[in-house]
Amino acid sequence: MHEKSETAAGISGGRECLTFTLGDEEYGIDILTVQEIRGYDTVTRIANAPDFIKGVINLRGAIVPIVDMRIKFNLGNVVYNEFTVVIVLNLAGRVIGMVVDGVSDVITLTPEQIRPAPELGTALDTQYINGLGTVDERMIILMDIERLMSAEDMALIEHAAA
Repeated sequence: MHEKSETAAGISGGRECLTFTLGDEEYGIDILTVQEIRGYDTVTRIANAPDFIKGVINLRGAIVPIVDMRIKFNLGNVVYNEFTVVIVLNLAGRVIGMVVDGVSDVITLTPEQIRPAPELGTALDTQYINGLGTVDERMIILMDIERLMSAEDMALIEHAAA
């Protein structure tokens, strides 16, 4: 089945993305970085960790730091409900959980459907945005999740999981 999806993406020249929601916006990340999707469950808090690092979970023997992207992006009131999920990412051998409002679907974007990220000056840091994908009436913010998770403030994650 995995081979079949690679073939489909290869034929179309498309890019497969997992889409998820944070607040009113829809985001997309490279599907190859996703290890699994889990419901949000209680985490073990880490003393003196920044607010966006919710804590850690024991995922089949591996200690996985959990980052709440809604807090990281200052999206206001954070509510945990039945739609809240954790996307477990495998980034260069590091496993990190990312809390989001909900997962939408997996889509394949063709190069024609991807636009460059707009220049917003210094008002907003867009270095983690790969571009904007358009599918019908939907606008999907394509994130460079590896760059985001390797940022300086995310280095604290390494300490949280240690």
